[in-house]
Amino acid sequence: MTRVKATLWRQDTAIRHPVRSAEQHHEERSRLFLSVEHLGTTGFGEVAPQPRALNGDAALSDVIDEVRIFVLPQLQQILEREGDLPSWTRVARFAGSRAASNPAVALLEMALLERELRVDRAAITSLWPPRFHTPLQSTVSLIDDEAWSIAPETVRVRAKISPAPLSRTSLRRLGELTVPVLLDFNCAARDDAQVLEQVATIRDVADVAAVEQPYAVGNVVDSARLAEQLDVPLSIDEGVRSVRDVGQIVRYRAAEIICVKPARVGGLANARTIIVRAQEAGLRPYVGGFFESPYGRRVHRSLANSCVEEPSDLGPVDVVTEGYSREVDEVTGGFGVVPSAEMLARGAVLVDLEDSI
Repeated sequence: MTRVKATLWRQDTAIRHPVRSAEQHHEERSRLFLSVEHLGTTGFGEVAPQPRALNGDAALSDVIDEVRIFVLPQLQQILEREGDLPSWTRVARFAGSRAASNPAVALLEMALLERELRVDRAAITSLWPPRFHTPLQSTVSLIDDEAWSIAPETVRVRAKISPAPLSRTSLRRLGELTVPVLLDFNCAARDDAQVLEQVATIRDVADVAAVEQPYAVGNVVDSARLAEQLDVPLSIDEGVRSVRDVGQIVRYRAAEIICVKPARVGGLANARTIIVRAQEAGLRPYVGGFFESPYGRRVHRSLANSCVEEPSDLGPVDVVTEGYSREVDEVTGGFGVVPSAEMLARGAVLVDLEDSI
């Protein structure tokens, strides 16, 4: 008889420099951590869902329910049937059609991958040899005048934007940038003229690298029409959830760049497949994020360094740490870090499951 223990934590954190997008204010974030312990070896997963459902992404509460009601019971069924944990490579197949399914499955997949690496006494570089030192992208907002936080190594800034006129403060800050800016509309544009006007205004003071997700998820027709009028690349973010989406983008010539977020597409295996297929089709994929902790960002950096040249959301998220001094502990092997015990101790335990088989 063996024992498997699964623990789900919720850790709420305040973002030191909030970022406002067209329909959401990112001033705090809830991160979900899942540990899976079996035969004395533990692996950790992390996702950072949005507080409410938006543009096709599930709400935090729905992801929690998905883990409780669907993902962990599937894990138990496999344990009972096979007498062992499933390989991390199988977990993407657990995903259902619900919006919360992909992030919930991604959470388990990451935990099982880290545990397998520890069992093998291996580092992630043995699975994904680094081919690049993927450059960093930092995220700011042009919608309000909150202070910006830009990592020193940043080579591109992703700026949240809406069709509304820009403030003098935003224009001044844009003029002070020494790196290109990607304009992220988060589905807020209503017509081509709004986007073209904003691009023209910003080009007077800054180098525009691309326009991202101007229209609703799945609206590749309008994106393609706009792309023909722009003299900078168009990027798709919320509209990338599967290999099929990549095929539609290529078919309609709706973008040159795509943002691939592992939690959104159902995990690391799916993310890597989408990235490779996109590259084969001539697109420029980058790895996006949802304000994860340094643990999740380190995992994503391992993925990016193996296959992505495009600037990606891999840098630190500056948060207010209350009651703990660090977010990760350094370790040998695996991803090189794990969520710190003191941070997890400050979080809320949502599920504490111990199963005997």
